[in-house]
Amino acid sequence: MTEKNRFRNPHFDKRKQSIKQIIHSLKMEKKLAIAPHNFQFPNPRQLNESETEPSACWLGHSSFYLKCRGFHLITDPVWSQRCSPIPCLGPKRRQPVPYALNHFSKVHFVLISHNHYDHLDKKTVLKLHTLHPQIHWIVPIGVAKWFKKYEILNVSELAWHEEFHCTQDGESITITAVPTQHFSGRGLHDRNKSHWNGYVMTFKNLDHSKKAYFVGDTGYNPHDFKAIGEKYGPMDLSLIPIGAYRPRFFMREVHVNPEEAVMIHQEVKSKLSIGMHWKTFKLTSEKMHQPPYDLYQSLEKHSVSTCHFRVLEIGQTIQW
Repeated sequence: MTEKNRFRNPHFDKRKQSIKQIIHSLKMEKKLAIAPHNFQFPNPRQLNESETEPSACWLGHSSFYLKCRGFHLITDPVWSQRCSPIPCLGPKRRQPVPYALNHFSKVHFVLISHNHYDHLDKKTVLKLHTLHPQIHWIVPIGVAKWFKKYEILNVSELAWHEEFHCTQDGESITITAVPTQHFSGRGLHDRNKSHWNGYVMTFKNLDHSKKAYFVGDTGYNPHDFKAIGEKYGPMDLSLIPIGAYRPRFFMREVHVNPEEAVMIHQEVKSKLSIGMHWKTFKLTSEKMHQPPYDLYQSLEKHSVSTCHFRVLEIGQTIQW
């Protein structure tokens, strides 16, 4: 849905906050519990890992390497030291990437949620294209032209609820674009001229099916995630952002906080969720170690087990 040739969010809260409300919000945030430096989110290691079972490896920020039913995917790959249009400026990587790009012997699909620099990284895209020229790139409306500038043509743009389908060796994958609440732009004049997506991946063979949900960047609203859960759920795996959420008066429309991440987990009927969009780049005012602590408190509040909503180490792989 566009307004003056720019995409918009149908469920934005358009009420303007007064200066008084903003000051009150900032004062309240100062009273929020600070994560103890010795806090450790429970992170049980899996035993008896199997190469044949679906797996997810967190590569930092919103990047994952997913394997299921013979298909190998990467989400929002960013390997650069800074996420910025200017290489020497902008947020600097706080944690090293766990693997070089040539570590991945197979990559069939790459999912791009939107075109911000911490999700669409030119150097990484070009390197992946060189290593795996057969990659099929799945992107939101308006993003394919960026790829064409670099002569990358194996790209499919998906509008919300559009599908991409592929079958190989008796197994299939369907990738469906779903709503998120965010924005786009890489320069001064292109704000919201391309769209932003989440993705539901449905993997099938003769015996079983599995569903994974890559949320992308998003704020919370009481409409989208309930609808996604009703139409596409339950999810076997959900990758949900838990970082870059303070100050709330500024970030609430475009970045969920950990409690809202738990609400998304519940609304899409997720069997297992993994927190993302934290620990890698310092984007907002909360401390780097704060998101897992706030998530832990929210899971307790909503009676959700830490076994069902995980926080991983960068480079850690779990099965789903």
